[in-house]
Amino acid sequence: MLRDVKGKGPEFYGSVTVGERGQVVIPAEARRDFEIIPNTKLLVFSGPGKKALMFIKADSITEFIANATARLSYFEQMLKTDAAGASEENR
Repeated sequence: MLRDVKGKGPEFYGSVTVGERGQVVIPAEARRDFEIIPNTKLLVFSGPGKKALMFIKADSITEFIANATARLSYFEQMLKTDAAGASEENR
């Protein structure tokens, strides 16, 4: 397979052809690398300018949202603490 020379960029897994029913086959190496097994739920998004199509494992989105929510709560608490401290300093 063609790979990024430095290993830092996107990897090329090959090409696929869309069948009559709109189906594509994910190359075996990509399925192995991303641990995509039968019944894995994938979410499909359009890329910038509708020039790309992205598949993301649904369980990855759930984990991302959970982590983002926890971080947002933490940052919100920090902002409240900083705002309260600034109010006390201005008195």
